[in-house]
Amino acid sequence: MLGMNKWIFELVCRWYVFIFLNFYGLGKIAGMQFYRKGRLPAEVAELTLDSADAFSLAWTFMGYSFPYILFVGILQIIGAWFLLWNKTKFFGVLILLPIMANIIIFDIIFLEKKGATVNATIYFLMLLGILWINKSQIAKVLKVISEVPIGKKITIKTVLKVLAIMGMVFVVDQFFVALAGG
Repeated sequence: MLGMNKWIFELVCRWYVFIFLNFYGLGKIAGMQFYRKGRLPAEVAELTLDSADAFSLAWTFMGYSFPYILFVGILQIIGAWFLLWNKTKFFGVLILLPIMANIIIFDIIFLEKKGATVNATIYFLMLLGILWINKSQIAKVLKVISEVPIGKKITIKTVLKVLAIMGMVFVVDQFFVALAGG
């Protein structure tokens, strides 16, 4: 009976987050969230940076870049859809956890009304609940990916090779940084 209850709880979490993050993702893309560049409310457009409240500054800043809004909105939708299937639910959780953590921190810092923060926290906790219910499978995966392959011990020679390659990567990285203008 307990196994069935966990399964039902997991489905509730997955479907609930799926529904609401689709609404939030689509809302971002459709222009129903944030103050978009060129479409600021008159009372916000008249504010100086010094006199603007945290919410107006944050909502204007977040709405400044449509590609950013599109990126977050699409990731919310993709992550939410991944929650629908057992084979992809972990990818959905991995996509959505950092997004929800960012939203929670953003809301705590910039929003005076905490309703959206509560919603985001509930979604975040539901995502953690999905992980908790599946902790034995996650432990198996973590064990497999953290094992050192047989015969692959870290030696001084390995460390020197890694440092040499990192040095080359750094040089190439800095070349492209300089090429891009700093």
